[in-house]
Amino acid sequence: MSKPTKSKNGPPKPRAGAASAAKGNSPPPVKAGAGEVEELRRVLRERDLRITKLRQRAAALERRLARAESSWVMRLLEAHPEVMARGEGRFVGRSYKRPDLKRIDSATLQPSSLQRALLDADYLRAWIERSVWTREGDTEAALEELVGVCTRHIMHRALEGSGKRLVGDKTPFLGADAIVELASHFDDSQVIHVIRDGRDVAVSAMHHLWNHPLDLGGGLDLSSDESRIRERYRKDPQGFLESGKSIFTERRILALASAWQSNVSRAIANGRDLLADRYTEVRYERLVGEPIAETQRLLAAVGADARPNLAARCVERARFERFSGGRPVGTEDSTAFTRKGIVGDWMAVFTERDRRLFEEEAGELLTELGYSSG
Repeated sequence: MSKPTKSKNGPPKPRAGAASAAKGNSPPPVKAGAGEVEELRRVLRERDLRITKLRQRAAALERRLARAESSWVMRLLEAHPEVMARGEGRFVGRSYKRPDLKRIDSATLQPSSLQRALLDADYLRAWIERSVWTREGDTEAALEELVGVCTRHIMHRALEGSGKRLVGDKTPFLGADAIVELASHFDDSQVIHVIRDGRDVAVSAMHHLWNHPLDLGGGLDLSSDESRIRERYRKDPQGFLESGKSIFTERRILALASAWQSNVSRAIANGRDLLADRYTEVRYERLVGEPIAETQRLLAAVGADARPNLAARCVERARFERFSGGRPVGTEDSTAFTRKGIVGDWMAVFTERDRRLFEEEAGELLTELGYSSG
C-alpha cells in the first residue's frame, strides 16, 4: 500500500502512481483551509510520536530477553576457581541508548552501551578528527577500535589481584546483531550462546517486565492493561491461570515471539559463520537435565579446567536454592529475579491463544530447534 507524501505548502498528496490510477473519474480536489491543514499536521505529528514510542518499547523488550538462563551460566562459570564472570557490562550494542533516562530511578541501569557512549562522545570524536596522531585516519574506525581497547582494559583491571586467569561478561541481546559486534571487537574471545525454548523465555520475560516498570523505578514500559494483569495474577496465581486468563496482552506475546525468533536465529547464523570454533551453543533444557556434563563442556570451551570434580563444585555453588533464599526449584516468587527455575513452565501458563500467536510468529524456529508443541 502506498503512503501519502507531505507537500511543503499543504496536506499530504498521493503519490504519482496512486494519482494516475484515479484520473478520469475523480472529483476536483477540495482546497483545505489553513486551520484544517494545521490540524492535519498536528494529527500526523501525534501519530509519528506514537510510532516512535512503540518502536522504543519493542527495542527495549528485545534487549531484555534471556536473562535468567544466561545468569545461571554466568554463575556456573564464576564459581570456577579460574574464571571471573560478571554481567551485564553492556560493552557492545551500537543501537542501545536510553533517551528516557531521566524517567528512570536507577543507580545501576546504564544510559547506553559503552560502544554507543564512545561513538556519541563529541569531544573525543573532535580530538580524533584533529589530533596529529589520528586525523589522517578513519574517525569512525578509530572510535570502534576503542570499544575493544576499553573493554579489555576494564575487564583485565578487574581480573588483577583476583587469583583468576579468565574473565567474561554476560552480554544481553542489545540488538539482533550482538554476535556481529562481539566478533568485530573481540577476535580472540569465546562466545557462549544460551538457547532456551522461546515460550519459556516469554514467560520469564513477562515477569521481568512486571518487576521493572518505570512506575516502580525500573527501565521498562508496561501498559495499563499489563499492570492490571500483574496485580490480578499476583493476588492468586493459581486461580488466575485456572480461569483461562493470559498473562500476556496480544501485542506483547507477538512482540516477545518476534524478538526471540529474530535474536536467536540471527545469533545462531552469525555465531556459526563468524566465530566458528569460538562459538558454543548450550541448551538451557540440557543444562538442567545434565548439569555436570554440560558445565564440563562449557568450561572446556572457555579454556578452564574441566575436570568432573570442579564442574560438580560449580553446579553446587550455582544451584537455584542458593540464589532464591532457600526457595526450592518449582516454587514461584513472581517478584524475584530467580523466579522458578523449571523447564516447560509455559505449558501451564500459555492459553490456546498464546500458543497459536507464538507459533504463528516463531513456530518455524521452534520446530527447527526441536521444541515440541507441548
